[in-house]
Amino acid sequence: MQRLVQLALDFFDPPVAPAGPAAAPGVKAADSKPKLPPAHDGKAPVAPKTVVNRPAVPAVPLRSLLSPAEFRHPQASREVLLGDAVVAYALQRARRRTIGFTVGADGLSVRAPSWVTLSGVDSALREKSEWILRKLSEARERHQRMEGGRIVWADGAVLPYLGEPLTVVLDPSHGFAGKGGALVAGTDVVPPSLHIGLPHSASPAQIRDAVQAWLMRDARRHFTARLDHFAPLLGVRWASLRLSSANTRWGSAKADGSIRLNWRLLHYRPAIIDYVVAHELAHLRVMDHSPRFWDTVATVVPDYAQLRNRLRDEPAPLW
Repeated sequence: MQRLVQLALDFFDPPVAPAGPAAAPGVKAADSKPKLPPAHDGKAPVAPKTVVNRPAVPAVPLRSLLSPAEFRHPQASREVLLGDAVVAYALQRARRRTIGFTVGADGLSVRAPSWVTLSGVDSALREKSEWILRKLSEARERHQRMEGGRIVWADGAVLPYLGEPLTVVLDPSHGFAGKGGALVAGTDVVPPSLHIGLPHSASPAQIRDAVQAWLMRDARRHFTARLDHFAPLLGVRWASLRLSSANTRWGSAKADGSIRLNWRLLHYRPAIIDYVVAHELAHLRVMDHSPRFWDTVATVVPDYAQLRNRLRDEPAPLW
């Protein structure tokens, strides 16, 4: 603190005037006592300001006064300083040739061969520090957006459905013929609503479970229709559909024609859902992500790259 105060004093004090030249030998030096100006109007003369010499203090970078950014994985076993950020990462030894990095919602995970030393792992992280820090910042911002969009389960709750807001309405008058709910179309001024057969005294957990059950039924209906639409266009046949609740994958496909799709895709607009459906069906022709695979996807979804980026940038709401 004294150092910061000293900096402030040095900044606001006037500079010290340089000393005059030394007197030549044999010449009487001028009187160093300051001469006061003559008094006027009978008032006492005003003494000049005294200049205090203080030792120069080097400037302190603002960055050094701030706490460094920190990214910490819940299962972190080691940490490293990357730029100005402390990154605590989860390290896993694996039977592989290279060091692999994965940045997710939890932070940085590293998989490294057993023969690579810890210092070698840290060196590899420093080489990729710019990419790692950028991805960690993006993941943190994405998580903050998701937290801001967390659904509050109550009568009148709003959640995205096919890219549009959907209002939950508790309607205890009937049970909707075993479907648990009914979708009521909206108007130009009123958004669509989902009427759930629950009493107004229902708990948040009951409301959440009822909405999820309805969405999963609707997801199966919607996904089946889109699979049937794209399969003949791609020249493939799908055998079965299973709904997934995975946190990190939107879908998967196996060579036997079985498809898995995340029911939370129903939060996104139809074009994004179509991209994921076409993506998984294309794997029935090409099981990797080679250029041939993406060319296959492009035959039915030409703008797949833009839709893929939107899926990455628009997080689904937290339940």
